[in-house]
Amino acid sequence: MTTTSEQLSATTLLRFATAGSVDDGKSTLVGRLLHDSKSVLTDQLEAVALASTNRGQEAPDLALLTDGLRAEREQGITIDVAYRYFATTRRRFILADTPGHVQYTRNMVTGASTAELAVVLVDARNGVVEQTRRHAAVAALLRVPHVVLAVNKMDLVEYAEPVFAAIAEEFTAYAASLGVPEITAIPISALAGDNVVEPSAHMDWYGGPTVLEHLETVPVSHDLTACHARFPVQYVIRPQTAEHPDYRGYAGQIAAGAFRVGETVSVLPSGRTTTIEGIDALGESVDIAWAPQSVTIRLADDIDVSRGDLIAPADDAPAITQDVEATVCHVADRPLTVGQRVLLKHTTRTVKAIVKDIPSRLTLDDLSQHPAPGQLVANDIGRVVVRTAEPLALDAYADSRRTGSFLLIDPADGTTLTAGMAGASFTAATDAAADADAAAEDAEWNF
Repeated sequence: MTTTSEQLSATTLLRFATAGSVDDGKSTLVGRLLHDSKSVLTDQLEAVALASTNRGQEAPDLALLTDGLRAEREQGITIDVAYRYFATTRRRFILADTPGHVQYTRNMVTGASTAELAVVLVDARNGVVEQTRRHAAVAALLRVPHVVLAVNKMDLVEYAEPVFAAIAEEFTAYAASLGVPEITAIPISALAGDNVVEPSAHMDWYGGPTVLEHLETVPVSHDLTACHARFPVQYVIRPQTAEHPDYRGYAGQIAAGAFRVGETVSVLPSGRTTTIEGIDALGESVDIAWAPQSVTIRLADDIDVSRGDLIAPADDAPAITQDVEATVCHVADRPLTVGQRVLLKHTTRTVKAIVKDIPSRLTLDDLSQHPAPGQLVANDIGRVVVRTAEPLALDAYADSRRTGSFLLIDPADGTTLTAGMAGASFTAATDAAADADAAAEDAEWNF
């Protein structure tokens, strides 16, 4: 007989994030998902019921299952990213409930950076608003492959199909123009539970899946072995003991692809070539290792390798550059300005850099670009050119979300300023359309 643990170990894992404007009901949706899928412990539900009673509410406020900070419960908003883990018999889930307020968009970037699916909520009474567009743009920039539009609070518009249809049409057109590959619209009421876990009895005109059904069945791929093999060196192991007098290994987590003993590799940015003499995983020697395993790689030649270097196949190595062109989302309160000195953190490597240019800023309403803004302020999305003091082995973000991303950091206090995605923004089709619409501008910088 198959046990529950054996069933869960055989299921796939889906990482997804919720997003949307403030008060659209994200935390309530998450609470409803956890409650109706029987993923809430009795003591947790009792604590929520008590907190709801103390606030004068007759029924338990399911949003409190994720709003754990005192300020969140007092204000009835989400401030920090709340991560929740739950499972059904069909799939395991890691959920990031992200804030809706504009000033916390930076947290949405954090939550969606590793997500394979984003649930964007819209209040049926308000329709698509600026923050909805902002979150759709962030999901597109972060190359989230699946987006769900959850039109919430349908109970407050009498479950009217025309209201849902108009919102779904507007959002789908906008997200498609950003290059989002798949968009699924679902009418729901998180408070009443309509179409969250169980089908709604009030919307017989809707024949699609519930939110949970879609989450359980959407195709996801975790096969990173087909990607370009990349191994950022995190730590050099050199014990120099009597037992291991000559051992030298390079430890880290394989970011993508697979590595084999005997394979010819390059160490970047130096470009020196050698072969893999051995791979150690969990104290044992193995012939092959793949992402996302943490391993120690031993090289045949005694060459200079340190933290921040990147090991990659000699015939499939990324380009080395000191001029980084990227799309960024500015997350700090202080602006990012041309000429500003920063630190650029890419995988395990941190180098000094300077912002050489900010060619454009994205206008979310119509996806047009504002040329030469001079600076980016909090929550702005724009294009930047950064010159680094040392060369980087950087992939395009479209090819690798792990080795194509980076952070810009304030060298004075370590504050994260900007999250960057190297290479073209959105998709090639979107860039081509933008180029056609703005032929007078330099096509290299168009969104």
